[in-house]
Amino acid sequence: MKTTINKMTLDDIQKAYDVIADQYEKKTWFDQHILGVARLRKKLLSKATGKILDVACGTGQNLPLFASGSEITAVDLSPNMLEIARMNAIKHRLSANLAVMDAENLKFTDGSFDTVVSTLSTCTFPNPVKALQEIKRVCRPNGLILLLEHGHSNLPWLARLQDRHEYQHYQENSGCRWNQDPLDLIQLAGLKVLKGKRTVLGVFHSIEAMPSGS
Repeated sequence: MKTTINKMTLDDIQKAYDVIADQYEKKTWFDQHILGVARLRKKLLSKATGKILDVACGTGQNLPLFASGSEITAVDLSPNMLEIARMNAIKHRLSANLAVMDAENLKFTDGSFDTVVSTLSTCTFPNPVKALQEIKRVCRPNGLILLLEHGHSNLPWLARLQDRHEYQHYQENSGCRWNQDPLDLIQLAGLKVLKGKRTVLGVFHSIEAMPSGS
């Protein structure tokens, strides 16, 4: 059974990611290159086109994966993470509009983007359904929403392990809730799932969606 944990506030999360920003890519190296998250990320984001918004962009690992010539906007709650994203954009000679912003309160008008992307992020949003509703709102009606998320495994033994270590993982990984179900959250937010695939012991989800009713 899942335990109840005290959620970190936005200020807590911002400060936590500001602290680990310069070590973030090293910290996530195993997931990226051994578990294959980098490959999943590249495959999913190859579908992004047009005017693109990257929500909770972190250190900008997604930026080089977007098609050449795309109009890119990237936002994150942590100024320090965003500064590294800015340096990564410069390193890869990319043009991107970067801004500090809360995913649950996006400062864009309805239907502003052709593609909205978020990777490995809903686990840390204090209110992930609200953030997904914001993603839905700023995506144009016939646009594409691309989500790479991790969550509760569909393998019983691994799901039990995640539940057993939920609180410890949350505290040690900047508010990451690793045993929530991304598809449940997406459905609660009212998104229409076009395609979803689970990989890596049933933990990682590659999801293509769009605003419902489109």
